[in-house]
Amino acid sequence: MCGITGIFDTRGKRDIDRSVLTRMNESQHHRGPDEGGLHIEAGVGLGHRRLSIIDLSTGQQPLYNEDQSVCVVFNGEIYNFQELIPELQVLGHVFHTRSDTEVIVHAWESWGEKCVERFRGMFAFALWDRNLQTLFLARDRLGVKPLYYALLPDGIFLFGSELKSVLAHGGLQREIDPFAVEEYFALGYVAEPRSIFKAAKKLPPAHTLTLRRGQGMPSPVEYWDVHFSLDVQLTESDACQQLEERLNESIRLRMISEVPLGAFLSGGVDSSAVVAMMAGLSAGPVNTCSIAFSDPAYNEAEFAKAVASRYHTNHHVELVESDDFDLIDTLARLYDEPYADSSAIPTYRVCQLARKHVTVALSGDGGDETFGGYRRYRLHLVEEKMRSVMPLGLRRPLFGALGRWYPKADWAPRVFRGKTTFEALARSSVEAYFHTMSLIREPMRSKLYSHAFKSDLGGYSAIQVFQDHAERANTDDPLALIQYIDTHTYLVGDINTKVDRASMAHSLEVREPLMDHRLVEWLATLPSSMKMRGGESKFLLKKAMEPHLPRDIMYRPKMGFAVPLDRWFRGPLRQRVRDTLLNGRIAESGMFNPATVHQILEQHDSRARDHSTPIWTLLMFDAFLRCVLDGQESRESRILEDTTR
Repeated sequence: MCGITGIFDTRGKRDIDRSVLTRMNESQHHRGPDEGGLHIEAGVGLGHRRLSIIDLSTGQQPLYNEDQSVCVVFNGEIYNFQELIPELQVLGHVFHTRSDTEVIVHAWESWGEKCVERFRGMFAFALWDRNLQTLFLARDRLGVKPLYYALLPDGIFLFGSELKSVLAHGGLQREIDPFAVEEYFALGYVAEPRSIFKAAKKLPPAHTLTLRRGQGMPSPVEYWDVHFSLDVQLTESDACQQLEERLNESIRLRMISEVPLGAFLSGGVDSSAVVAMMAGLSAGPVNTCSIAFSDPAYNEAEFAKAVASRYHTNHHVELVESDDFDLIDTLARLYDEPYADSSAIPTYRVCQLARKHVTVALSGDGGDETFGGYRRYRLHLVEEKMRSVMPLGLRRPLFGALGRWYPKADWAPRVFRGKTTFEALARSSVEAYFHTMSLIREPMRSKLYSHAFKSDLGGYSAIQVFQDHAERANTDDPLALIQYIDTHTYLVGDINTKVDRASMAHSLEVREPLMDHRLVEWLATLPSSMKMRGGESKFLLKKAMEPHLPRDIMYRPKMGFAVPLDRWFRGPLRQRVRDTLLNGRIAESGMFNPATVHQILEQHDSRARDHSTPIWTLLMFDAFLRCVLDGQESRESRILEDTTR
């Protein structure tokens, strides 16, 4: 796991300033504290920070082909590199290292832009081919590894693993994209391919970008997508057997390492399944890491301990106080863009714990999306059955009126919230799911934004992100449709972003066996009844794991990885929140209606409404404005940088 960055002159061969490239590279020191390397020639500069995992002695980057005409900087892992080496050797390539990085340069020479189709792994890389005067960038299929880029007005192209690397160049204009702000306040993150700044973009997952000197800026090219065919019929027994075989293969590939390796163990079914499979593949005890919370409502430590005891793992637990809110500024600087998933706090802490014992950790991330595990999936399917009874043209006026009339009852279980149900029935499937996924719903966003900011938006709504993906989903199956949307939005923008930044802050590599693209492809061929059956989520995974895990681990209510925001904002953080949101940077931005912000705080304080999510979303945007846009440096971030160097 590493950090990459670079500069490319698209118009000519202007000199690359070594000090600028070094500054860009060192801004990502935390991603690769072991070694750093640069490649500079006329009009091209590539930078790399290395976290040594495989081929510790000879895997330094930038790495070259035999005659050094091809150079690559690479972040991630190619898990099937050992299979590709003999194939490339037959084609005449000579290998000088045992590293997966060298596979990339030789695969490019043999297969060109299609080389990415042969790679199985998580990756973002940039490759320079001097003979072709071509810079080639690629990102893995599920977007596990990030890649930002920007084309400056003078034709200079910049890229980096994190946005801070591109910003470190100094030439990027920090003009905020209002569409990105709308996406953030709706979803909690800025969706691909947009970034928070107008001048920078993210390379979308499963896309490549090929720049040729002297030519214009091309569009990214997609090389893969998941197709929910749902057409493979297997008996439950056969499906369980095949799933276990595929899980074992995926996990075995991700256990290749020359440094200490372990796993996160939350006590949920996904991480527990990964640990169970690892135990069967490992010659010795598996290293496992868990976070315990002082608040029992958020603590899953006892379930993690049960799995650790069953498989005799080397289990490490660390207590995190529920009021661990002093990380706000540090998180803002880590993520570079506004990011509102509060589970970033415990994720940061569990990565910090894991790095004390291992350099590589396997996680259960992606299991909810691929196996159908979210509670919201079950509720969406119930609503879909009701929506299917009446066409949208009749539902929208009828239930829309009922939704406006019916009183709001946030305190009640969702099934008893008539207003919420009526509003859901008045929407299309995509509109309803977007409403479910919105951190701040459209009516509140409309009140929250100032008149000037709404003018800048020009009517744009973040629902466009969901609608664009839904058009490409090529399925009318209700569960498959929202799984497809989540795979392209929430999984990439929220889950993968959270884990990448939190783990890299501690120079920890996290691997994701449940996001293996071959496993994802296979699961997409199975009917949705294999994922959700009789109201039971992750049906197939749980059935396959019954011989390996206790039933009370798999069939208990899902807890999640949450923090007690509502209590914080009425207790220890109350005054800090009010000072920040009413008088701080966010109040100065001109983007928001002060009366609405004040109303949100008053309603939350009085317990009239639970506004903890909107308040956290506003707090993190304020931290972004201060720490990234304005460049203020917090005490916590200075400590972070000191400890990673």
